[in-house]
Amino acid sequence: MKNVTPIRQLVHDDPWKRLREFTDARIGIGRVGTSIPTSEMLKFQLSHAQAIDAVHFPLDIQAFVGQLESTPSLVPYLPAQCLHSEARDRMEYLQRPDLGRKLNEASLYQLQQLRKPDGESYDLAIVIADGLSSYAIANHAIPFLNRLIKTLNDDPQKEWNIAPICLVEQGRVAVGDDAGEALNAKEVLLLVGERPGLSSPDSLGLYLTWNPKRGMEESLRNCISNIRTEGLSYEKATHKCFYLLSESHRIQLTGVGLKDRSDDGQLEPTAKQQFCLTN
Repeated sequence: MKNVTPIRQLVHDDPWKRLREFTDARIGIGRVGTSIPTSEMLKFQLSHAQAIDAVHFPLDIQAFVGQLESTPSLVPYLPAQCLHSEARDRMEYLQRPDLGRKLNEASLYQLQQLRKPDGESYDLAIVIADGLSSYAIANHAIPFLNRLIKTLNDDPQKEWNIAPICLVEQGRVAVGDDAGEALNAKEVLLLVGERPGLSSPDSLGLYLTWNPKRGMEESLRNCISNIRTEGLSYEKATHKCFYLLSESHRIQLTGVGLKDRSDDGQLEPTAKQQFCLTN
C-alpha cells in the first residue's frame, strides 16, 4: 500500500503564528507549497461572505423597535421616531453616499414637530442608523444604549434632557446632523453600523457632534469605534462616551478640540490645553 503523507505534515508553520493570540489579523497562517492551507482559505471565504451579508442584509425595523420597547431604561425616550434618508433603497444608498447623509423631507418635518416650545433645546439627541452593517445595530445598539442611559441618569452633575430616540434607515454618519438640527438639540450621538472587515462584520461606531448642522466638517466630530464582543466592550465604550458627552457640554464643542482623556482620570484640561481652546 502506498504511503500517504498526513496533511498536518504538509503544512509549514509560520514563526509568526504565536502572535495570532493577540490579533484577529490573518498572520502566521502557514503555507502548503506556495499556497495557504485549505482550512485558512475556507475561513477567509466565510469571513468575506459574512462581510457582504452585513452590508446588504436589511435591519428588521419592527423587531428592533420591539426590543427598544422591552428595554425599561429606554422607554422614557420612546416611541422611536422611524425615519429615512434621501436614499430610497439599499442600492441607491450604496451608489450615492451623499443621499445617505441627509434625511428626507418627511423625516425632517416629523422631527420638527417634536421640538421643545419657546426655543428650548434638548441636551442630547440619540440617532441610530443602520449604516453599512445592520448586524452591528441588531447585536450591539440596545445593550450599549441601556448602559449609557443608566449612566446618564445616575450623573450627579447634570440632569440630561434627552430627545426621543431616532431610527434612520439607509443612513450614514452625517444624517445625525439633520436629526439634531431638526430637534434643536445641543448635541447628537449617532450609533451606526461600521463598514465590515474580514474579522468584524458587526462593529458598532459612535459619533458625537456638538451643535449639529447640515454640512458640518468631519473634524468637528468625535468617534468611538469597534464596539462589539471581540472588540471594545460595552462597559468601556460607555465610559468613553460618558466622558466625551460630559466634556463636550462643559466646553461646548466636539472634534479636534475635544480629546479623549477618559483613561487617565484627568477631567480638567491643563493650562496649556485651556490656552489652545480659548485662543
